[in-house]
Amino acid sequence: MVDYHATPGVPRPMGIIGPDGRYMEQEDDWDRDLLLDPAWEKQQRKTFTAWCNSHLRKAGTQIEDIDEDFRDGLKLMLLLEVISGARLPKPERGKMRVHKINNVNKALDFIASKGVKLVSIGAEEIVDGNSKMTLGMIWTIILRFAIQDISVEETSAKEGLLLWCQRKTAPYKNVNVQNFHISWKDGLAFNALIHRHRPELIEYDKLRKDDPVTNLNNAFEVAEKYLDIPKMLDAEDIVGTLRPDEKAIMTYVSCFYHAFSGALKAETAANRIRKVLAVNQENEHLMEDYEKLASDLLEWISRTIPWLEDRVPEKTMQDMQQKLEDFREYRRVHKPPKVQEKCQLEINFNTLQTKLRLSNRPAFMPSEGKMVSDINNGWQHLEQAEKGYEEWLLNEVRRLERLEHLAVKFHQKATIHESWTDGKEAMLKQKDYESATLADIKALIRKHEAFESDLAAHQDRVEQIAAIAQELNELDYYDSPNVNARCQKICDQWDVLGSLTHTRREALEQTEKQLEAIDQLYLEYAKRAAPFNNWMEGAMEDLQDMFIVHTIEEIEGLITAHEQFKSTLPDADREREAILGIQNEAQKIADYNHIKLASGNPYTAVTPQTINSKWEKVQQLVPRRDIALKTEQDKQQSNERLRLQFANQANVVGPWLQSKMEEIGRIAIEMHGTLEDQMTHLKQYEQSVANYKPNIDKLEQQHQLIQEALIFDNKHTNYTMEHIRVGWEHLLTTIARTINEVENQILTRDAKGISQEQMHEFRASFNHFDKDHTGALGPEEFKACLISLGYDVENDRQGEAEFNRIMAIVDPNNSGMVTFQAFIDFMSRETTDTDTADQVIASFKVLAGDKNYITAAELRRELPPDQAEYCIARMAPYQGPDAVPGALDYMSFSTALYGESDL
Repeated sequence: MVDYHATPGVPRPMGIIGPDGRYMEQEDDWDRDLLLDPAWEKQQRKTFTAWCNSHLRKAGTQIEDIDEDFRDGLKLMLLLEVISGARLPKPERGKMRVHKINNVNKALDFIASKGVKLVSIGAEEIVDGNSKMTLGMIWTIILRFAIQDISVEETSAKEGLLLWCQRKTAPYKNVNVQNFHISWKDGLAFNALIHRHRPELIEYDKLRKDDPVTNLNNAFEVAEKYLDIPKMLDAEDIVGTLRPDEKAIMTYVSCFYHAFSGALKAETAANRIRKVLAVNQENEHLMEDYEKLASDLLEWISRTIPWLEDRVPEKTMQDMQQKLEDFREYRRVHKPPKVQEKCQLEINFNTLQTKLRLSNRPAFMPSEGKMVSDINNGWQHLEQAEKGYEEWLLNEVRRLERLEHLAVKFHQKATIHESWTDGKEAMLKQKDYESATLADIKALIRKHEAFESDLAAHQDRVEQIAAIAQELNELDYYDSPNVNARCQKICDQWDVLGSLTHTRREALEQTEKQLEAIDQLYLEYAKRAAPFNNWMEGAMEDLQDMFIVHTIEEIEGLITAHEQFKSTLPDADREREAILGIQNEAQKIADYNHIKLASGNPYTAVTPQTINSKWEKVQQLVPRRDIALKTEQDKQQSNERLRLQFANQANVVGPWLQSKMEEIGRIAIEMHGTLEDQMTHLKQYEQSVANYKPNIDKLEQQHQLIQEALIFDNKHTNYTMEHIRVGWEHLLTTIARTINEVENQILTRDAKGISQEQMHEFRASFNHFDKDHTGALGPEEFKACLISLGYDVENDRQGEAEFNRIMAIVDPNNSGMVTFQAFIDFMSRETTDTDTADQVIASFKVLAGDKNYITAAELRRELPPDQAEYCIARMAPYQGPDAVPGALDYMSFSTALYGESDL
């Protein structure tokens, strides 16, 4: 128990009782004769005052007289707070003696709480300004807070400090430290300590043993200027004293010990922080690169998809062909670089995650919408839009081709019909029967019957014209308004012709009874000539009709139909001769009976000259049709050769791609040799696959020829160019991912110090339990693998908990599968050490001088400029009770580096 109230003025021994309970005298070789030595007291007073001020200046104050300035206990309590870093009870601010005694007692209570048992030191002596007691108390504080923790090879504090001095000065001539008094009189020992740690500050070889004052002053000035150790001794006092005061020397030397040991700790701490910050800065650069590459790729995808989803049709075939060419250029020029960027993005992401795991950092989470899965979803949407756009383009080409054919057919039939109807309306409105003879009337009736027959024959053409117009409307033909107007005009005129025909027939029938029958030969001629004339017009129309085919079978069908038509020509020729024979027979009868015939047949406008002219036209059109069909047949045969050429190449490339995909799957599972050998083998394999690219390019050229020829199907192969492209891109991506996996394994091996034999053992264990050769283990397979490696994960409660802990590490996304890379990361983590947040916090605490905060000046002094500014920009202001202006919180910054809190 502390004796605070011993009788004043009675001398008593001073000492401390250490944590082990043993009493330790403050001076083993205490010389009672020196108690009243003025030189001894002067040295202690100056040294202890300087030592106290070296700490009190941190609180912005100092003492002038060690006896007087500690009497009220205020600065004594402040000194203890500064050197211990702890908070003492609130002092009493009164000026009375009892207030001062209470303050001093609070300080003595705090000293006692630190394991020091004070003997013969009371608060009254300190308050009364007892010089010896005050100096004894300060010496006790110095022993406890500056010397007691010094230990070298398990020695006591004093012996440890002496042993440290002996070891540090051993290489220096004329220095032999055996104690803390006369061994230091010549000043060489002080200079040797400084030179040992900071050789650039002392020119030791120029010092002379016979000039102690110069030596001592040199050491004191250098220590104060460069080591921040205040001058606690006077050279003249030490030289002029038979034996310098041991406490003063020990106090001063302990400052050197703490200064140099703190520098070593600061250097170690700075190195650790530099290493951690360098890793963190590199990872941030990788994250920024990923974000930029992901943003660029997603922006390109978002810009391309609307273009692919644009389904605005073109009006002409030429415009649609331009769209098709633009799409081919996109496939050939614009998309391949983006495929490479997507692959590189996934590789960069995997490499970054591996580096974060190796440096014990949290996994990188990209910005919202920029995950690898988001990019894959966007890419899938792009390919779906691309596929739909290509199908739409081809359908539009077919539609426009059909529309052009129908439009030409419509106008051709309309022109023929309009040519036939020209003048028919005026003819039907004639009143010629009013003044005609009976013979004329009968002729007019027969003629009208022939016209009706002709009109009925033209009914099919009108219906065809209307049907074609309807189909053009349904297919959204761009010139539909003009087509509809022309069709409506034809239909309206047809209705008028029908009405006029009916009206004229009624008029003729009214007067029929007054007319005689017309010559039967003319009538027969008219009845047979009109259908034959219609047949010839239909034949000419069919022979000039456009046709469109896509296969060799279709053109052969047209050729067959044409041959059948040609086989009917002899019968038609006989019919023509028979019709002309009727006309000739009538002429013979008229000549025989001397009858003067009117010019032309009264029953029909179809003259023998007309029949012969149209027959000659039919004879000319047949060989032209032969040539057109033969040309189309040659074209379809050429298309068939293109189909076969593409199919032969595709039927080789397709199976080759399938075999290579199976082969790379086996290689990824069955790789042997060192990781570098595996990397070399994979690079060679990648190059061999890349050498196959000319075959893909050749197939692309053949595919382009097929598209230019408007070939839409190929029965000779099941492979399309789209299948080949997707297979080729998938093969290249799989090889790149396999190479990236091996690169990450090399990073893991080098960073974690895993030997090649360990890596082989891990691979063998993993492959042994990968029964289905998928390159990943299911939960049960992984559990069996862990058991084989000695992990206790059996089906008891403790084993299940351990297995669930491991699964949370290797499968954080709960995918149900453990990849080989995750397996390697786990095994390496189990066997290697990494930096932790606590280690970094401890390092910062050293740089801060055991404070709970650090300043910008301290960071700039201990760290490289870029890393110092990095920390200053990210550290939050310190908010603790001991905060000072400019204080920074290094604890929250350190935990944030390891994902334990947010910056």
